[in-house]
Amino acid sequence: MRVRLVALAFLLVLLACSRGGDALPGLGIGVGETSVSGLSAGAYMAGQLQVAHSRQIVGAGIIAGGPFGCAESQANSFLPAIAKNISQAFEECLNGRGIPDATALVERAKLLATAGEIDPLADLSKDRVYLFSGGKDRIVARSVVEAAKRFYIDAGVPQENVALMTREDAGHSILTNDTGNACGLSASPFVSDCDYDQAGAILKWIYGELNAPAERPKGKFLVFGQTPYAEGFGNGLSSEGVVYIPEACTAKSGCRVHIALHGCEQNRDQVGMTFIEGSGFARWADTNRLVILFPQVEASILNPKACWDWWGYTGKDFLTKDAPQIAAIWRMVERLAGGSKTAKSRARN
Repeated sequence: MRVRLVALAFLLVLLACSRGGDALPGLGIGVGETSVSGLSAGAYMAGQLQVAHSRQIVGAGIIAGGPFGCAESQANSFLPAIAKNISQAFEECLNGRGIPDATALVERAKLLATAGEIDPLADLSKDRVYLFSGGKDRIVARSVVEAAKRFYIDAGVPQENVALMTREDAGHSILTNDTGNACGLSASPFVSDCDYDQAGAILKWIYGELNAPAERPKGKFLVFGQTPYAEGFGNGLSSEGVVYIPEACTAKSGCRVHIALHGCEQNRDQVGMTFIEGSGFARWADTNRLVILFPQVEASILNPKACWDWWGYTGKDFLTKDAPQIAAIWRMVERLAGGSKTAKSRARN
């Protein structure tokens, strides 16, 4: 019996390794022009990543998401903190029964910055932020998205750099010109045809005028192994992520990178490539020298819907540069930049 159990364990290890994907390439991207966006839990993670690395991230797209640190409670130990954070997340950061205190959250961010756990808030002063709330979104209330706008302005982002966009016919999803569910639905795969190119709107708000998108992506959706960039048990990351690389970015360095974060129940395990290919980011990437990074998280007992960690299931430091998911994503960005000894050594191991 013991021999069988050992054999089974060995087989599971082999299977896990076989899903590792290709190596993430070094492309010489310009880290200082990085941007990020996400839907729902991905929106919260986009905000966390932006604030943590504001020195090098130039903008964020927050679709149905609230302010930085919204779900963090003051509980001291791990499991009580998760329980309190989840309760706070639902009461204040999703359904809007309570309104997030943007002023208090800015003060919390200042404390983290003073401790060196995130970049100084002054680095947000040139960022551009796109916020979105759908009128038919019954998951994240508009008051929560409005609190995110107050957070950014109070944190030092110029008011003219913060756009709060609304569509009364839109549900809880990323919006496209011609792909996905009927407009207004809040259902898997959380991509909706609302005759609106939200990926393009986000990228243009962050980067300014861009070349028109390609009719269809001509580059490569590369499945890569995320394990070399993750540390510790319980980090929540899937074994594989996806990166879209235009042909122009393999031929010449200096492309920018946009990080696109899926929402809950929107990862590759559950919806396949629908978000990755259907969101529309790749079409803009081809004509504007953009690499699109699609990191992935997986479902678990503490995270059954495969959400990014915005309430602390990976640990109490989930808002900082050292948070398991934030650190892993940034190692991926550094690897794409090339010249990062840490990323290169991890990729070889």
